[in-house]
Amino acid sequence: IAITQKLRTIITEAACQSHSGSIWMSREVLKRIENVILEIITHLAKDEAPTLVLPNRSSWDNVSSTSAVRTIRSDCPKTATTFSQILKILSVTYTLVQSNSYATKRDIYYNHPQLFGSQKIVDRIVDDVSCMLKIPRRSLRVLATSKGLISGDLCYMEEDGTRINCHSNSAAVAVSSNIAGIRNIVSSAKFILVVEKDATFQRLLQDDFCTKLSPLIMITGKGFPDVNSRLMVRKLWDVLHVPVFTLVDADPHGIEIMCIYKYGSLAMSFEAQSLTIPNVMWLGLLPSDLERLQVPRNALIPLTKADENKLNSLLKRPYVTAQPEWLKEMMLMQKNRVKAEIQSLAAIGPDFLTSIYLPNKLRFGGWL
Repeated sequence: IAITQKLRTIITEAACQSHSGSIWMSREVLKRIENVILEIITHLAKDEAPTLVLPNRSSWDNVSSTSAVRTIRSDCPKTATTFSQILKILSVTYTLVQSNSYATKRDIYYNHPQLFGSQKIVDRIVDDVSCMLKIPRRSLRVLATSKGLISGDLCYMEEDGTRINCHSNSAAVAVSSNIAGIRNIVSSAKFILVVEKDATFQRLLQDDFCTKLSPLIMITGKGFPDVNSRLMVRKLWDVLHVPVFTLVDADPHGIEIMCIYKYGSLAMSFEAQSLTIPNVMWLGLLPSDLERLQVPRNALIPLTKADENKLNSLLKRPYVTAQPEWLKEMMLMQKNRVKAEIQSLAAIGPDFLTSIYLPNKLRFGGWL
């Protein structure tokens, strides 16, 4: 107990010296990391094997008030390595917060490749630590490389003072790796269009879609969106207060991506409140559009067994009942047992997507 109390005093004094002018959140991050380490030392002082309790990020129970948990023991061969990996991440993040600096997950891996073994393990442990501390990953000063792109009526300033202009008609801007540092957002956009795939996004750029229906903002996460792409959409929604539409394939994969933007992902459910956009609307491609527009049969694709399993899984999600119109579309897909990519509209006409489908939907309605 005496050792624990002395350690707490030393750590607290060091934190105060390093953070006399820092924001409250930084002090809170340090405090939560310190509490975990002090708990471990308390167990060691009692000659007990330390354990760490992590929320179970593979269970939808995390979205409820009673979260599922898993225990990482230091004295168990199966979890001892994970225990040491978590301690290393705690150490790295403590140093980052204390020095007011940042590191990428890739940096962390290459500094300790033998401990972690692979980049994926670093990614998982960082998210586990974030979940355990109940602190957003960005507050741990660990950044991930963004894969998303953005274009349209938007200007903003990065944390380092760089001014970003997204107005170019022919090229998109990479989504920032530090969304929290973005400031001075300027836009006259009337809506945000989230596009599932990069191929569709690039086609819209080539067809000068942002100018045709200006002012708007387009963003793509290139498939399953990374956290930065989701944070960017959320930040724009918070600042601009405009509708957010999604354009995804009429298949279970596309529907799940849309649900990630609106309801969050299973792995990051503990951060859903800061990552999701509650007013996301399904613009297309709707399964009912395939019948309404009489998309040629040869442009449709039969559902695979994997598609059917994914669709059944989606239908069991706890949030689906809150969207009866979405449920109706999914059941129509299940009934017809076909799917279609956005590109299938080219079977009607080469420029049908940008000249007719999207303009008519956005002007006259037809979203869910």
